[in-house]
Amino acid sequence: MLADSKLPITFWAEAVNTTCYVQSRVLIIKSKGKTPYELFEKKKPYIGFLKPFGCPCTILDTKTHLGKFESKSDDGFLVGYSSQSKALTVFNSSTRIIEESDNVKCNENTPNIPGSGPNWLFDIDSLSNFLNMSSAVITGSGTEQVQETNPTFVMFPMPFVDSNDACATAAEKSDDQLIVESSETTDEIPTLEEGPQRDQEPEVNDSNLGVDLPEEPLHLTRTQKNHPPTLFVLQHVWDLVDLPRGHRVIGTKWIFRNKTDERGIVIKNKARLVAQGYTQEEGIDYDDVFAPVARIEAIRLFLAFASYKGFKVYQMDVMSAFLYGTIDEEVYVSQPPGFEDPKYPDKVYKLRKALYGLHQAARAWYDTLSSYLLENKFERGVIDKTLFIKRTKTDILLVQIYVDDIIFGSTKDDMCKEFEELMHKKFKMSSMGELTFFLGLQKTDGIFINQSKYVASTLQKFGMNDAKPASTPMETHKHLTADVEGEEVDVHHYRSMIGSLMYLTASRADIMFAVCVCARYLVRPKESHLHAVKRIFKYLKGQPRLGLWYPNDSSFDLVAYTDSDYGGANLDRKSTSGGCQFLGGRLVSWQCKKQTTVSQSTTEAEYIAASQCCSRVLWIQNQMQDYGVSFLQTPIYIDNNSASSIVNNPVKHSKTKHIEIKYHFIRDCNEKKLIQVLKVHTDDQYADLFTKAFDVGKFTFLVTGVGIMNSE
Repeated sequence: MLADSKLPITFWAEAVNTTCYVQSRVLIIKSKGKTPYELFEKKKPYIGFLKPFGCPCTILDTKTHLGKFESKSDDGFLVGYSSQSKALTVFNSSTRIIEESDNVKCNENTPNIPGSGPNWLFDIDSLSNFLNMSSAVITGSGTEQVQETNPTFVMFPMPFVDSNDACATAAEKSDDQLIVESSETTDEIPTLEEGPQRDQEPEVNDSNLGVDLPEEPLHLTRTQKNHPPTLFVLQHVWDLVDLPRGHRVIGTKWIFRNKTDERGIVIKNKARLVAQGYTQEEGIDYDDVFAPVARIEAIRLFLAFASYKGFKVYQMDVMSAFLYGTIDEEVYVSQPPGFEDPKYPDKVYKLRKALYGLHQAARAWYDTLSSYLLENKFERGVIDKTLFIKRTKTDILLVQIYVDDIIFGSTKDDMCKEFEELMHKKFKMSSMGELTFFLGLQKTDGIFINQSKYVASTLQKFGMNDAKPASTPMETHKHLTADVEGEEVDVHHYRSMIGSLMYLTASRADIMFAVCVCARYLVRPKESHLHAVKRIFKYLKGQPRLGLWYPNDSSFDLVAYTDSDYGGANLDRKSTSGGCQFLGGRLVSWQCKKQTTVSQSTTEAEYIAASQCCSRVLWIQNQMQDYGVSFLQTPIYIDNNSASSIVNNPVKHSKTKHIEIKYHFIRDCNEKKLIQVLKVHTDDQYADLFTKAFDVGKFTFLVTGVGIMNSE
């Protein structure tokens, strides 16, 4: 049996056990006419599950919490059967251990090839000196000069090394210690040479992606120094307890990232302990998870009001914000990798506070912060629940919350200082001074919002740094179609490009229409669609520093423009609504959206667009009431006489009788004097920017008209 399987002699014991297991079920005793199993168990054995000893198999991993890109199975060999269950005994080639599993698929028809098995087991004697060794640790003096040499690596067999113990051992050593890991198997232990010490300064990394702990050697003493576990104790985050019966534990892991400034320079190496929240079950580990997040339009309103009042905007960051949020559910997490308690390694942590990665963490943090502000005489916005206001007789303090980032400003500097002191009393804060990186740039005579750094990184990401610049984001003589016969492109690459551009529209209204048109072909993109997307990147290459300009000397009147094309969508002949809203000369909101119904006339298309624009105007009116500013009879400019007449009077019955009821609410708003629809000439209709493509002359006029300028 062992010879036929071509496995090494070290599997002799498994072969003997398998032989006994099989023969007791198939070998018939002539005198009794029964198998030994039947004589003992008083029932006939079932042998349909028996497989050839040593046959290759695939082992499904159902116990380990695997990442999205990790393999879900391992290769191995069948080496026996469990005597306690229906599981098979297999040798896992990846972990090099023998285990029992019932999630095994055997390849009975695949013969073993000599040498394909675990070759390291053949020379077991030569490796006997290594079997119980863990990672070698070399201690050096921190004051001695270290000679720069190439370190030598050795490999130790995996079955006898406990990764957690190794990490814990490394964490207890001094900062001068060097962990030597494996790269290849050697018969003798070579002389270990001391390598260069790691630089303690922040390192530059092109990709700020999170990295799991096992991916690269980590100096855990450095993590302990910069991110001490005592932080969890000081904030009473958890208690070390035994896992109660009937409860399950949620895993934890370390995430490492490099924090950069507005120039892309790494200023800090961050390590964060997170819970593997994807293993939580709704109703058991969490209930409510929703936490309000500020909309980008609300942030632009905040900045527009700040530029109008002329006060400075400051930024603060709450360090380890989620650790302040109190949770009501009973949640248990494993001890952090590398920081297990040596006295109680089998215990778990019962959470008092939220931990990053938990479903309810964001909500718990928001509840804690909002309760604290309300206790200190702040008012919460009626519409925007992330806006907090504090008023005196003559001054106002505004605080906008975006998870753990806080921007605030006041008409009186003393109120800003008092707010900073208030936050420092309760939380560990990081004051960043005047707001710069979020905006891109802040000037003394106004506010300029751009995303030039993101434009540069996006161009580099998609290999468009050397592209030839284009004068407009979209060609005027070519209309995108389904292009059924066109060559298909990588759908994931196409969607990634569109997603990056959608984020860029937070400050670049000039590319809004082009991005929305290209986004209509996300399901089956073709070469022509990819060419249109690259055209947008070429335009960004030529105009990377465009942004929104909010001047100080502008008025603060709410004005809106709305327009629509007619049947511009080639797929279904639906029209596209466009609209933009201004506070004085400050563009604070814009829309570009395909209508849900097919319009029978330009009048209907323009009327529907005006109704959608009215909805956004009402939202801004309600939002600004929290700032103490009221707007009535807000002008909405439209360039279609018939649509304007329908709003003011229920005329043209033949063109309106079929329009959905929801679009007629603009009439009610007009009667209540909340808005007023006015006529504007087509040449001065700024909403055209969001409904169609233009040549460079008209496009430049519209871009400048809505307040998009170059920072240079």
